[in-house]
Amino acid sequence: MEARLDKYLWCIRVFKTRSDATDACKGNKVQVNGSVAKPAKTVKEGDELVIRKGIVQLTYKVTGIPPSRVGAALVENYALNLTPEAELDKLKAPAETFFVRRDKGAGRPTKKDRRTLDALWDAIED
Repeated sequence: MEARLDKYLWCIRVFKTRSDATDACKGNKVQVNGSVAKPAKTVKEGDELVIRKGIVQLTYKVTGIPPSRVGAALVENYALNLTPEAELDKLKAPAETFFVRRDKGAGRPTKKDRRTLDALWDAIED
């Protein structure tokens, strides 16, 4: 049995919508057996999928083709998650955030203000 790649990714809940899955395929973020795949590529049992989603690179092995979108508990019947723990740990990393408060009525930041904010952000990232 075979299915379109974008539909399969949507069915096993890798993406929330089928159009998100299609956009990821068109953006060269999905590989099937080591080569970049278009949305209409057919997937079959035994194929290995590598999906770049944000900062994480997910890896799945196709173990079956679902007839339609399945519940989260049933995904394991159709896909084997081979994603290494190191990749999953990237999701748990705390995102450093900061909030710069501007006085009410101060208006938009000037170019100098923007450069100062960028320098501050670069210092935090390093």
